[in-house]
Amino acid sequence: MLSRAFTKSRRSFYGENSRSGSISEYDDCIVGFMDDVPLNSCENHGPSLSLKEVLRTSVGVMGENSRGLTEKVVLSNARLCTLKRFRKVIVRKSEFGRRVERLAQVCNNCDYLVPITAYLYAKRIKLVVLHYYPMGSLADLLSGGRQGQMALNWNDRLRIIDSIAKAIAFIHWQSPPTEKNLKMNVHGNIKPTNIMINIDFTARLSDYGFVQLADCIEDSESKEGARTNNIYCEELSQKSDVFNFGLVLLDMLAGVQELSSINCIVKMKEMIKEGESTFFEFPVRGKERRQALKVLEIALASTTSFPETRPSMEQIMLDLGDILNSSK
Repeated sequence: MLSRAFTKSRRSFYGENSRSGSISEYDDCIVGFMDDVPLNSCENHGPSLSLKEVLRTSVGVMGENSRGLTEKVVLSNARLCTLKRFRKVIVRKSEFGRRVERLAQVCNNCDYLVPITAYLYAKRIKLVVLHYYPMGSLADLLSGGRQGQMALNWNDRLRIIDSIAKAIAFIHWQSPPTEKNLKMNVHGNIKPTNIMINIDFTARLSDYGFVQLADCIEDSESKEGARTNNIYCEELSQKSDVFNFGLVLLDMLAGVQELSSINCIVKMKEMIKEGESTFFEFPVRGKERRQALKVLEIALASTTSFPETRPSMEQIMLDLGDILNSSK
């Protein structure tokens, strides 16, 4: 399958009023006038990277939001990486390094989180380097399927759901839950663009803890984007993580991307169960339809407006286990 990690044209990184110009111009300035700076490695026996190398080998923008920019990097040894640059880091250099290294220890020891390769905190640029996934994000796959490309079947979706749940559960089970003002047992920004897909349709969750590294900077374009796609919560709590997981499930089941749709689904739940209302965006029947209906139950329980009534990830894992066992 062709890579779905599409790239876009670049624009000003630091907002409309920035004097920095375009990202390319800013990079040229760094590469041309700044002494090269080595990146801090987060992997044992990992590659030695430098600032100039990752900036020179960036081949395009994969995504952008009010917190930062994501780029595809092709290193000199042909290794592919993902580069994330932050607009507004909220901690000082030593604390940034401590937090990234601690988050990397968790990510690099879980099969369902995106590993962190390296990081840098310099005067004008703060970044992390992550593993790259050529299939792109869950958002890429869902969007492509809705635009006529090959859509995910139910078994692929269920495999991705299981991976996401395992990633969140791994985070929620971190102990101690807080280390020196760093919340270890919360993700904080679960959404389809932060779910990366492997070629076997397992998934890895990206950006774990990054909301505790950088704040948002909004310009006119990012504000407009926030108005049209602001359903995901960035509160640092496990119940908010569960809520976002439920939203991801609804998107995967039926392309639901509006909070107002949830109440309608609740009212129509019995009709959906009886097959009197078309709901799922993929063909499904028999045992697979029963599985999808059970996942819908998890999604609705996770997105209730009362946080205290949302299930824990432990309960969700038990429910998903029952669903997966029913497929054997």
